[in-house]
Amino acid sequence: MAENGVEKKESYFDGGFFQLLGWRIVGALITCVTLGICYPWAVCMVYSYWTKHTVVEGKRLAFDGRAIQLFGNWIKWFLLTIITLGIYSLWLPIKLKKWQTKHTHFVD
Repeated sequence: MAENGVEKKESYFDGGFFQLLGWRIVGALITCVTLGICYPWAVCMVYSYWTKHTVVEGKRLAFDGRAIQLFGNWIKWFLLTIITLGIYSLWLPIKLKKWQTKHTHFVD
């Protein structure tokens, strides 16, 4: 549909349930086997799946975050949570979302 003379392109998600389930199972297994050390890798793997299957107004998204980048933040956030007796954990979802958004781009 054209709105104000500009054609609006469709936004959609083209991923599937079983693909996501597979990635989450692999991520959970790796996280459990490594006693949580590889959790940032699992997070990056799932974020990558979500973004590469998302199209916003005709433009596909891509995620370029790396587990090693997230691991550094994860250690810092973990230490801050310990120092603040758990209070800092209230900010973790926002910190993680900001990091994810910083590494999400449109594919050219």
